[in-house]
Amino acid sequence: MTDNDHVHLPIDGTLDLHAFHPSDIKSLVPDYLEECRNKGILNVRIVHGKGIGNLRRTVHAALGRLEYVESYRLAGEDAGSWGATLVVLKAAL
Repeated sequence: MTDNDHVHLPIDGTLDLHAFHPSDIKSLVPDYLEECRNKGILNVRIVHGKGIGNLRRTVHAALGRLEYVESYRLAGEDAGSWGATLVVLKAAL
């Protein structure tokens, strides 16, 4: 895949980051969340994996910079535990 190739993701409220390069996360997460808002999906699950926490920290840093993120927290046992983050978005105006 080249830099000019586009990946089409289903906008369904779950973003699994395992297939993406870590350098893509800073732009991917805001773009995906914006598309969710446009579709009225305000509860989103981002799967970043457990690992050593670098990807989780990158995701949380990106979420903290977005004014349309109402809140976020690590998922419960039924939704991926500390390998996923649950995000609540503010409705698009």
